Amino acid sequence: MGFLGSAVRRVFSAVRSPLSPLCRTSTRSYSSELTKEKSVPYEKTLKQEDGASSGPTKPLPRSADAVVIGGGSLGCQTIYHLAKMGMTNVVLLERDRLTAGTTWHTAGLLWQLRPSDVEVELLAHTRNVISKDLEEETGLHTGWIQNGGLFIASNKQRLDEYKRLMSLGKVYGIESHVLSPAETKDLYPLMNVDDLYGTLYVPKDGTMDPAGTCTTLTRAATARGATVIENCPVTGIQVRADDIGVKRVKAVETQHGTIETPCVVNCAGVWATKLGEMAGVKVPLIAMHHAYVVTERIEGIQNMPNVRDHDASVYLRLQGDALSVGGYERNPIFWDEVSDKFAFSLFDLDWDVFMQHIEGAVNRVPALEQTGIKSTVCGPESFTADHKPLMGEAPEVRGFFLGCGFNSAGMMLGGGCGRELAHWIIHGRPEKDMYGYDIRRFHNSLTDNKRWIRERSHESYAKNYSVVFPFDEPLASRNMRKDPFHQVATNCFSCSVLCMCGCFQVLTEQGCMFQERHGWERPGWFNKEGPVAVKDYDYYGAYDVKRNEKYKYDELLGQEYTFDFPPHHDVIKNECLSCRHSVAVFDMSYFGKFYLTGPDAKKAADWLFTADVNKKPGTTVYTCMLNKRGGSEADLTVSRLEPGAANLPLAPESNGDAYYLAIGGGVAEHNWNHIRTVLQDQGFRCQLTDHSEDMGMISIQGPKSREVLQEVLDTDLSNEAFSFSSHKVVNAAGHQVRAMRLSFVGELGWELHIPKDSCLPVYRAVMAAGAKHGIINSGYRAIDSLSIEKGYRHWHADLRPDDTPLEAGLAFTCKLKSSIPFQGRDMLEKQKKEGLKRRIVCFTTDEKVPMFGLEAIYRNGVPVGHLRRADYGFYIDKTIGYGYIRNPDGGVVSADFIKSGEFTLERMGVVYKAKAHLKSPFDPENKRVKGIYD
Repeated sequence: MGFLGSAVRRVFSAVRSPLSPLCRTSTRSYSSELTKEKSVPYEKTLKQEDGASSGPTKPLPRSADAVVIGGGSLGCQTIYHLAKMGMTNVVLLERDRLTAGTTWHTAGLLWQLRPSDVEVELLAHTRNVISKDLEEETGLHTGWIQNGGLFIASNKQRLDEYKRLMSLGKVYGIESHVLSPAETKDLYPLMNVDDLYGTLYVPKDGTMDPAGTCTTLTRAATARGATVIENCPVTGIQVRADDIGVKRVKAVETQHGTIETPCVVNCAGVWATKLGEMAGVKVPLIAMHHAYVVTERIEGIQNMPNVRDHDASVYLRLQGDALSVGGYERNPIFWDEVSDKFAFSLFDLDWDVFMQHIEGAVNRVPALEQTGIKSTVCGPESFTADHKPLMGEAPEVRGFFLGCGFNSAGMMLGGGCGRELAHWIIHGRPEKDMYGYDIRRFHNSLTDNKRWIRERSHESYAKNYSVVFPFDEPLASRNMRKDPFHQVATNCFSCSVLCMCGCFQVLTEQGCMFQERHGWERPGWFNKEGPVAVKDYDYYGAYDVKRNEKYKYDELLGQEYTFDFPPHHDVIKNECLSCRHSVAVFDMSYFGKFYLTGPDAKKAADWLFTADVNKKPGTTVYTCMLNKRGGSEADLTVSRLEPGAANLPLAPESNGDAYYLAIGGGVAEHNWNHIRTVLQDQGFRCQLTDHSEDMGMISIQGPKSREVLQEVLDTDLSNEAFSFSSHKVVNAAGHQVRAMRLSFVGELGWELHIPKDSCLPVYRAVMAAGAKHGIINSGYRAIDSLSIEKGYRHWHADLRPDDTPLEAGLAFTCKLKSSIPFQGRDMLEKQKKEGLKRRIVCFTTDEKVPMFGLEAIYRNGVPVGHLRRADYGFYIDKTIGYGYIRNPDGGVVSADFIKSGEFTLERMGVVYKAKAHLKSPFDPENKRVKGIYD
């Protein structure tokens, strides 16, 4: 018998003695041959002992409203929820038996608390389905065991993270307790607590049984009319082009027949990429070996909670009177050659890779030192670039939906995601804010980039148990998209040698600490100690890749790993106050820049945008775009253009109505696909063209911005000649640019949208003109602070698809006083009539404590919501947060309700008094954007 403790010593000793047959070592490799089925910690799987039959378990129907492909957790949850929502003519196709792919060997853990309000809600639904709903519907027990969950903290930062989760959990009624080491020992007597800082205990966490869950889900679905067919591999997806050339799903092909359908749902797990290829859909995930071992019996372990020791990167799952031990390592094995014949199979466990988990497990539960290994379980799992699932309608083919890439969390997220996916299919959008899982969160240039998929997926896997800090950035696959201001090695236009003048140097040379968004490198903040280059990914030293040495970017990023103010807090303060008192320049080149033209452009603009954008040419309007439920899919600026000949990239050819759309770069792909989908659904004859790569953009903001730009632009910048929310094509240092008088920081300022080849000379001219005014470069950390101080919204923070503009305080963007119809208008009118049951509120605290979002909001001691976004406002010198609040009685959240309440904010278990504001605490009369500085 191999003992865990002795296995550790053997693997790491110079001379190894043989392990037991169940613990043989194997040569580490990027892929491994399949092995025969081994024992897993469940009493049964759904595999029939007599082997699979030669054909489908049921006859194939000729047609279906939807075909779900893949009989694992997500496939079963999706067909169950589709049927429950009334779509009964649906089919689930499984190539072998239910759970045969990866679900059958899952650990089946469910933790209720995550650092995301949406994920907390998704997990809560899964728990309700597994522990209550299915049993009430079918009379069958799913195998749910509520034994609790225990998160281990070995340092203060980890415990701070858990306290943040605890505060968020209070908003959702999730019971949790922060325990001392002694209290933890009382709860879990076998645990070593000598190196603990504390723990978080969640009593109602538990364990799911994949076979019992999937059996019950499919029985409930078939009882409602759905059809589940096993032993029926899919061989092809038929796609057709409609009358306007849009690709749509037509049918699913199998060896046993074809099913006509307008909707396919890809729940094929690690095989999802191959299924996507059948329809011409890119599915950016990668398969890796993921393992755990099951111990022999441990006396005294019965009824103990499941354990996650994040700092040791290990979990301990209760399995009757034994434990399953697994985790996430820095050197996972990639499964590059995914086999179609893999079913109820496992890989040989590579002990060289796995042993790091055993060390952590033995440290946490010393009894494991003398405990035998009953079985090893090493199977494939699918992982993605950000460790989040891939969901939603594929951009390439209408009717092709994704429900895959669940990063070994398909069981725990399955219920919530299955419901949202079903709603997506039936109603066109999910109910919750699923942007973080939506395939459209990734730019189309990345989703088939093998380097990006592999590097990012590796880093996300390796960092899965890392503390989730507010300002983390990836190290993998950087510098994928760079704007013209990033760096340059050419000579200065006005010098004969490489320009050494500090104000003329481009951003990398000026110490720019870049952030990554949508593949773009955008300025975060500026390091005063010199350049901070982003290097090639080193896989954290895995796979014999040499670690990056003297890596300044990584060092500075590490200083961000705090829930306190970072060391460069004063640097960001200087960037903010320079903008408030003088002038600053922001590189915003990563913005999406689209043109909307064509015969129906005006009709499309009226329908797409909540505001009336059909003002006179030369006008720029801030507006939202909505889904059919009135939720905000985007906020953006839309500029009406003069008709005329093409002057690309500054102006498209147009004989009629034309619009220029400027959209936050991190959500540009989402916006692009939303607009395109609406145009297709409404049948508008329009062209949407993307010029994001063809133009850079700099924003010059602050009281001195007019003085600076008046030296650079050949046009009058007075209020009378160039009013707020207007734009013109002008000359800047001899180059044509589109100048827009706009602000995202609450100051007098202009944006310059510049053709790519003109970016550097225009930038240099601006910096030269601004030198006497003390102009500086500022980054997005300053924008975040300045914008929250002013009360401007950030999409997907203050404004999401589950928020209406009325709830978000953006009623002024909605043309409700006109008779012009727009998507979602009926829902807004209904909401306006009934009154707001939730609305966003600004809060400030007098105590200077850092907040980042997720802090609980209390009114008169009762939790009413949580902060979506928080930052420090340097001009008003206060912490500022924005969050949506509800009336605990279910009534309207009126101004009086807000004014009459006493509010507090809970940060990491500590409560702070807060002041609620109905208007921005900074410049509430909007004088500064008008150039009025008293």
